[in-house]
Amino acid sequence: MKVSGFSFIRNAIKYDYPIVEAITSILPICDEFVVAIGNSDDETEALIHSIGSDKIKIIHTTWDDSLREGGRVLAVETDKAFQAISADSDWCFYIQGDECVHEKYLPTIKKAMEDALQNSNIEGLLFKYLHFYGSYDFIGTSKRWYRNEIRIIRNNKKIKSYRDAQGFRLNDYKLNVKTIDAYIYHYGWVKHPNKQQEKAKTFNKLWHDDDWMKSNIPDANEFDYTQIDALDNFKDTHPEVMKRRIALMNWKFSFDPTKMNLKGKYLLTFFIEKYTGYRIGEYKNYKLLK
Repeated sequence: MKVSGFSFIRNAIKYDYPIVEAITSILPICDEFVVAIGNSDDETEALIHSIGSDKIKIIHTTWDDSLREGGRVLAVETDKAFQAISADSDWCFYIQGDECVHEKYLPTIKKAMEDALQNSNIEGLLFKYLHFYGSYDFIGTSKRWYRNEIRIIRNNKKIKSYRDAQGFRLNDYKLNVKTIDAYIYHYGWVKHPNKQQEKAKTFNKLWHDDDWMKSNIPDANEFDYTQIDALDNFKDTHPEVMKRRIALMNWKFSFDPTKMNLKGKYLLTFFIEKYTGYRIGEYKNYKLLK
């Protein structure tokens, strides 16, 4: 069984993406790792080279910044990395530049790929998610955070990244997937408030026009983390590759999980999910096999 990791990145240093941690978190179970490096204004390529692994294969891309509807450019860049994966790979492990996998899950993930290898009905493997917000001590618990996503797919080059690179489809059909008892740790909302605000000003341009940006993105130097609906304390450990970054955290964020900013039907659906596990109206870009 051959496994290829793949990801895309642009301006990793400028916007403080933990791309090195993302790659190295799954590198032990990958035979190769393709990184599509977009046209950057910083030393992103040198950062990737600093990993120092002969498994890593870099391709250079140019982002089409005109693709501003629905974050389409992110899917386009994902597809570029996917297409560069070696033809003899069986599974392709996708990870975004602000995601990590805890090392405790690697044996489980590898076994899941081995078990599914000969079952052609399984087109992908589905992960659970933890979304960190404000600091490394809090995770999002409301409906704004997706609970599951496909991160491993077969090496079928007809599979394409969907919408804003949140999932995959084959000929525009949802993939048949099996669940893995493992989590992706998403750190996209954990940065110094200055960096988070810079990211907000740039990243939202991938979805919205200039008028929307002027109306919805404050002209501020720091991101306001207090405007959040519901969080919970994170009581487990972080991936080993994140330990150094966590130790260097140089801002403060606090939140009282008992004081949620949820009202009416949003509060009702929150408690229905909390006590039953069922999320009303949940979007699922996959077909779950039994």
